[in-house]
Amino acid sequence: MTTQPATSPSTSDHPTSEQSATALTYGRTLRKLYFIRFIFAAVWVGIMFATAAKITEPSPLLTVLLVIYPIFDAGAVLWQLRADPDKQRSEVAEWLNVVISVAIAIALGISSSIAIPAALAVWGVWAIVVGIPQLITAIRNRRNGGQVAQMLSGGISVFAGAGFLLQGLQGNGMISGAAGYAGLGAIFFLVSAVRLNSKLKKQSA
Repeated sequence: MTTQPATSPSTSDHPTSEQSATALTYGRTLRKLYFIRFIFAAVWVGIMFATAAKITEPSPLLTVLLVIYPIFDAGAVLWQLRADPDKQRSEVAEWLNVVISVAIAIALGISSSIAIPAALAVWGVWAIVVGIPQLITAIRNRRNGGQVAQMLSGGISVFAGAGFLLQGLQGNGMISGAAGYAGLGAIFFLVSAVRLNSKLKKQSA
């Protein structure tokens, strides 16, 4: 990251009007993204809970549901990367998230056609490995507001993923557990969006 010359407090100690406008625009983008992710997750969870009890064996519907979630997650991260005004910071965590999510989508497509516990184990691996980058990204974006819920979401994702992985490897667990995990994530996205919306209103006033 380049440094600004210490010419005056307005350029070194305080953000310029252009920087403030850029930060405000990025905050609005994050708010929109969080609301969209909440809506998608809520719909996905509703479909999963409505069909999970009927799905006791691998099925095309289960495969589609499991594959589409990490693909959407990867797309959301790419959208956030494109909107981020800070192009000089490291984007390794976000790109790692994207690559892993796409790989997991492929793995879920294969495992869900074999056995539900196998798919649950793969889902657990995904929850673990994307939870860490999510936590890192939330910490980096903490100044934009609405990130505490994302930090909690990332941390909980790691612990929940470990549980799914263990259940899957033991041949136990129900795929509805994945819906519960996604439902919690939806709540965190909604909380982040609401908190960020409140902060943006204060900044715009």
